[in-house]
Amino acid sequence: MNNPKTFQRIAWAATGFTLFVIVIGAWVRLTDAGLGCPDWPGCYGKISWPKAEQHVAQANEVWGHIREVEPGKAFREMFHRYIASGLGLLIAALAVLAWIRRRQPDQPVALPFVLLGLVLFQGALGMWTVTLLLKPAIVTAHLIGGMTTFALLLWLALKVTPRQQPPTLPARAQHGAVIAVLLILIIQLLLGGWVSTNYAALACTGFPGCSGHWWPPMDFAEGFRIWRGIGVDYE
Repeated sequence: MNNPKTFQRIAWAATGFTLFVIVIGAWVRLTDAGLGCPDWPGCYGKISWPKAEQHVAQANEVWGHIREVEPGKAFREMFHRYIASGLGLLIAALAVLAWIRRRQPDQPVALPFVLLGLVLFQGALGMWTVTLLLKPAIVTAHLIGGMTTFALLLWLALKVTPRQQPPTLPARAQHGAVIAVLLILIIQLLLGGWVSTNYAALACTGFPGCSGHWWPPMDFAEGFRIWRGIGVDYE
């Protein structure tokens, strides 16, 4: 438990696993399976999704007025939940190990607990994604939370991995350029998530222009309305 290599291996495993969770989350999103299970954390009142015809019929009898069972979508949604829960356990293990090793030099302690809080919040966002019917603000926040989890885990894994030579600090000009690129990347992620969650990807039928215009008529207030009330289904 006190071996630094154990912490290092779990940190790298969690980093790679986070990337896998993000890819599966995108798969769920792109196949319109985000509401494959109308409840949370179970699926049609069960710990697993309905598979047999009898179970599908029973689920439809109880839940059919809300959403009839589509086994493929239900599987994808529950698979995403299962692996996300596994990631949560890995991050919890990192937090426990960090606390055990808190008196060791060069052992990060705060960052694993920040990650633990973040992954718990991600779980809450996953629940609200279902209960609030794929609200764009919630789904976009869930995406950014996943990317942030990956970035922080990668940072943690690099911090605890020994290097042959100490890293050289970039020059001030390079440092500014890195910050600028990072900000542009974050803005692009936010905009891309917002376009996807509002199903606006095909609003422009041409590229690089939009329906024959370089600057078409736009309604920014409507396009960036964060909240549209309860009960709107965004599937």
